[in-house]
Amino acid sequence: MKYRAVTHPLLPFPPPQVLLYAQVPPIEKMDAALQTLTACEHLSLSTNNIEKIQPLTGLENLKILSLGKNLIKKLDNLDGVVETLEELWISYNLVEKLKGVQQLTKLRVLYASNNRIEDFDELNKLMELSKLEELLLVGNPIFTEAEEPNAEGSDYRLMVLKRVPQLMKLDGIPVTSEEREKAATLEPAPEEETKFVSLY
Repeated sequence: MKYRAVTHPLLPFPPPQVLLYAQVPPIEKMDAALQTLTACEHLSLSTNNIEKIQPLTGLENLKILSLGKNLIKKLDNLDGVVETLEELWISYNLVEKLKGVQQLTKLRVLYASNNRIEDFDELNKLMELSKLEELLLVGNPIFTEAEEPNAEGSDYRLMVLKRVPQLMKLDGIPVTSEEREKAATLEPAPEEETKFVSLY
């Protein structure tokens, strides 16, 4: 494991950052030794072959967890960082369900692009995350199967904002007040239509 100090204008000291990405050979399992990194604020384990998130107990200062480009299917064992985690980067994995994310009450950023999320109702798990302001879903079935998903006021964007109205940015594009207002007026879609349905 290696540390690299990073600075921030609001901090009087550089917080530790642990970078274990693109290892050769790639990491296949999160070692229990990670739990000893009590001062770590940014842990990067991206671009490996990790299949399961191991318990994160002991990482009492963790704010950013980067697990992109792995083989993760479920967002388990996040309870150890519910009081501190602000950013979760899980793009390019095999995630279908967002169960486990709803307990991350401090979460501001969720990067979950290029996974296997196909049901809009999975986003209901993000509804209570009042601090969540940025969400990335590009490359998931709910995005790729939509018509012009990045267009302002598109069906896709409104369906996401209906479920996660607190967002300030969706897929890298700022949310407009018009989109937010329009999304609030949408009627809930029937259960069988939540994978994707045109609003017009």
